[in-house]
Amino acid sequence: MNILIAASEAVPFAKTGGLADVCGAIPKALANLGHDVTLILPAYRCTKKFPTEPTGITFSVWIQGRELKGTYRQCRLPDSHVPVYLVEHDLFFDREGLYNQNNEDYGDNCERFVFFCYAVMEAIRLLDLKTDILHVNDWQTGLIPALWTLRYRDYAEYERIATMMTIHNMAYQGSFPAEAMSLTGLHWKYFNWLQMEFYDRLNLLKTGIVFADAITTVSPSYAREIQYNGGFGLEGVLRNRSDVLWGIANGIDTGEWNPQTDVHIPAHYSVENVHEGKLACKTALQQALGLPVHPDVPMVGFVGRLHEQKGVDLAVELIHRKAGNEEIQWVLLGSGDPNLEYSLRMLAAQYPHRVSVSIAYSNTMAHQIIAASDIFLMPSRFEPCGLTQLYSLRYGTIPVVHATGGLLDTVTDMTEETLLNHSATGIRFETPNLEGITWAMDRAIGTYRYNSSAWTQMMKTGMQTDSSWEQSAQKYVEIYQKIQRKVPAKLS
Repeated sequence: MNILIAASEAVPFAKTGGLADVCGAIPKALANLGHDVTLILPAYRCTKKFPTEPTGITFSVWIQGRELKGTYRQCRLPDSHVPVYLVEHDLFFDREGLYNQNNEDYGDNCERFVFFCYAVMEAIRLLDLKTDILHVNDWQTGLIPALWTLRYRDYAEYERIATMMTIHNMAYQGSFPAEAMSLTGLHWKYFNWLQMEFYDRLNLLKTGIVFADAITTVSPSYAREIQYNGGFGLEGVLRNRSDVLWGIANGIDTGEWNPQTDVHIPAHYSVENVHEGKLACKTALQQALGLPVHPDVPMVGFVGRLHEQKGVDLAVELIHRKAGNEEIQWVLLGSGDPNLEYSLRMLAAQYPHRVSVSIAYSNTMAHQIIAASDIFLMPSRFEPCGLTQLYSLRYGTIPVVHATGGLLDTVTDMTEETLLNHSATGIRFETPNLEGITWAMDRAIGTYRYNSSAWTQMMKTGMQTDSSWEQSAQKYVEIYQKIQRKVPAKLS
């Protein structure tokens, strides 16, 4: 099939979160299965450091009576033959941040991504992108299925296209004041409770959900959760489309995240020498961070956004409860909510020999923390899929997670049964509160200290879990095949 993937970010060109990891990996995985895949992104300021070539093709988009012109630049996705097109319009995209600056959303975000959606649709014609499947991602591309249905589908270049929308996080919906409907260029009759309107606001995520031929999200459990209590108000809309809604767990880049070859860590290891390798990584990280070098002290790692969704406030309470009494080392890396950043800095100042906090994002340090830690903490209140627990499994680091979304799907809880059948890979807790996270951590620390055979078994089982993109990509293909060559139904 010919597959066009439209996204607002993708590794390595631009990233704010897991969306970028997925959209940088899935094109390669689909191409490896023999499909022709093209990726299209905005040309942000951060993308300009990558070598690209002009296509010489320009286009115009009319928004509220203004003609806005753009062009396309081209390159390849690194380590692949996947072509990438970057939509260039400096007024909209040559900025410091992708969606915001100093934690303030850009006031013209709706106009910026309406422009991008039209640019994607025009690229199919202008760049002669033979397209069977148009796969869009999150609210920034949510207008595209509506544009296909209402504007483009009767033209020869578009009539065989089927659209699929992947929801990476329901919390971000692209909600704008009602008057923003005029930016879309679509008739106001579509601003209604069944289609594009949500509580008298334009909702671009809802728009994509309503108009796409198929909808996916990034884990089976999250697909169920968002239809009942995790849809941020859109539960009914999703239930109404449940016949075309699937959950597919993300994979990881097993080339980059491989303890046997990882260029970021001081010692390589495999299942056969996992204890020796992790000890070398742990010792090096303790030395680098100024923590006491104690091989037997459990090290708990955290890497991620410092946000309430990620349960970081629970982690702060847990460390307060534990750091003064128990010999545990805590190593945290991330940035986000200024209040949480402050709380973590205060913990590090209060317990300098037990708590290390780095308010930043460093890919190298992320690899080092995951390789060195004995336990990886993910207390997310909700988690569509999660990637760092998958990285942890690959590195023999036991995840302690809240049983939600993709964490529930990818971490097999340690029980008598799962230890007996050698399927246990981590420890889950049901309730995201201080009691729940404390119970889970006590269980993890107790197993680490007093049941080394169970601990080793979980480490090795996790390392042997197949988290590659190949399985996920094949599931996407199966859905593409369900909707491929769908005869467009005429609107009355």
